[in-house]
Amino acid sequence: MGPLTGVRVVELAALGPVPFAAMLLGDLGADVVRIDRPGDHDLFGLGRVTCRNRRSVGLDLKEPAAVAVLLEIVATADVLLEGLRPGVTERLGIGPDVCMERNARLVYGRMTGWGQNGPMRDRAGHDINYIALSGALASIGEAGGRPVPPLNLVGDYGGGALYLVMGVLAALIERQSSGHGQVIDAAMVDGSASLMTMFYEFYASGLWPEPRGANLLDGGAPFYDTYETSDGGWMAVGALEPRFFAELLTQLDIHDFDPARQYDRDSWPELRDRLTDAFTSRTREEWSDRFVEVDACVAPVLSIAEAPGQRLNAQRGVFIDVAGVTQPAPAPRFSRTKPTAPSPAPMPGADTEAVLAEIGIDTDRVGALRTSGAIF
Repeated sequence: MGPLTGVRVVELAALGPVPFAAMLLGDLGADVVRIDRPGDHDLFGLGRVTCRNRRSVGLDLKEPAAVAVLLEIVATADVLLEGLRPGVTERLGIGPDVCMERNARLVYGRMTGWGQNGPMRDRAGHDINYIALSGALASIGEAGGRPVPPLNLVGDYGGGALYLVMGVLAALIERQSSGHGQVIDAAMVDGSASLMTMFYEFYASGLWPEPRGANLLDGGAPFYDTYETSDGGWMAVGALEPRFFAELLTQLDIHDFDPARQYDRDSWPELRDRLTDAFTSRTREEWSDRFVEVDACVAPVLSIAEAPGQRLNAQRGVFIDVAGVTQPAPAPRFSRTKPTAPSPAPMPGADTEAVLAEIGIDTDRVGALRTSGAIF
């Protein structure tokens, strides 16, 4: 069940954004078949959540017979996702030209850090490197301090997986009129730069004049920052609009600071000191209770352990339990084509025989493939 019911996705097992992209498509109802390779069993240890909603076929793609099986699976698919270095799938005999010769309607999604062309296409890298070149990393961190990696959310997942999924969905829509698939070149340096569009606009307009940690949305503005409470907790303040800022001052019992001075940068050091002193006068729970019913754009900063039990998250079902593992629920939500609950991640190769039977490979051939080591 889900809006992508009937769409088959073939995922070449990898780390990072590709499994997350495949998870998102599976959450929306797509039939995701992950191709696991011998020696990749450690992916299961890292993928108990991100590898949910899958079936797993074990293929040793160094064997020509396994490549032939993969191409037969691809012939039945709508989408293929791969996150290998440029040229690797071509060397394996499963590049876009070969696959799309078998299936002209195939959407071939390619995920890399630096892109399929350009001077760095063959260079290794990770999330932190890609966002370093896009301008994102330099913009995150405290004033006067070092750039701070924002987990791997901006490169791997925001600029990588989400842009890959967007490209795949757009290509599937276009295919309805053209009848043809196409290749999606999704690069994390591209996507993370795209995520920075508003900040490049601010910079061009003169609205982002200061270095890291001294601007409106990077912690430079005292009304858009975090503050420690008396018990060592933290509160997140995002009172950007004047009416929310005025309510913030009221709730903090600060009555001698003129709200009209909110955007006067000369007043920011004083305001930060006032907010710091105010928040340290109560515990995080006390401040949470005080702000929960007012519009001041203030919320407690919750840990991974705390977030699932928070009232809003619990009532909306933001987190779910799958096979004993607490994890974020599928998003977004649909009024009519509601996805079914996620299934737990399979062991590598667990669905090999079932998937091969679906595409017409008989038991004798399956036995021969197993004996040769082409499948597992």
